[in-house]
Amino acid sequence: MLGIVGTVPDPDFPVVEGKVSVNGESVCIGAFSAPVNRGTPALLAASVAAAGVMGLGEVWAFLVGDLGTGSGSRSLYSYLEKNLPSRNLSVLLFHYLQPDVDWHNKVLFAVQEMNPRPVLIADAGFMYAAKMSGQATDYDLFTPDAGELAFLADEQAPHPFYTRGFILHDKTKIPELIARAYEHENAAKYLLVKGKKDYIASRDGILAEVDKPWEEALECIGGTGDTLSGIAAALVESGMAVPKAAYLSARVNRLAGSLARPTPATQVLEIIRAIPGAFKKLGGAHPEMRDGHERSLQIGNEAF
Repeated sequence: MLGIVGTVPDPDFPVVEGKVSVNGESVCIGAFSAPVNRGTPALLAASVAAAGVMGLGEVWAFLVGDLGTGSGSRSLYSYLEKNLPSRNLSVLLFHYLQPDVDWHNKVLFAVQEMNPRPVLIADAGFMYAAKMSGQATDYDLFTPDAGELAFLADEQAPHPFYTRGFILHDKTKIPELIARAYEHENAAKYLLVKGKKDYIASRDGILAEVDKPWEEALECIGGTGDTLSGIAAALVESGMAVPKAAYLSARVNRLAGSLARPTPATQVLEIIRAIPGAFKKLGGAHPEMRDGHERSLQIGNEAF
């Protein structure tokens, strides 16, 4: 089962665990709901859409409200430390949580007690905490944007606020930043770098790039990076190898954006609703999505 950890911008939202559903414009977990606009709710809704297409079953969430103070995140960290060892999850994605090195390490120790160990994916705040703690290599996939990648590439920065300017301002040189992140052991086994062009990479270098279709209007729409991470997690849950899941999620996300016929007023929920159509255009609901093109997919030195 796919598990997703994150926060919602509601200080009254308690620590909640349970099956995720989408009802209208909201994601729901038990009696609690949050609007799908961006952040973890958008990621959850995208995962549910992708999982539904592939017939994967439930998407499970661990959520809490946090407006940036960190109090909600600490409550969720504590809950995860106590409860993760008894959960049966095959993929576990950590999203927006206030970065906290001590709590990150406690949660990672709890994950190591899980049997079997899930595939670990980190984005946003938890990815920051993984790098800050020196535990980045324990993860299977990071999904940074260019700014987040710059932090991973800065071996001296203890926090994103302190990413050195000569690195932060070099965001156009994504391959160099990727190489630097791996050189200093600050990257997961695989990276899915989100941007105008998406990069799938490993310690061996750039494995694949995806830059089409490109819709200029999407550049100002918040949440499209969150949907990409959510789709990737669902594809990994389907049994795909991580690099193939990362590559196909980039293609699905871009196609969904194009199918939504975006304008600057488009909301991320409209893109999420186009995810099933994007899957169909790529070859249908089969977990491997193998149409004529995908049968011969080559990522780096690996054929799928």
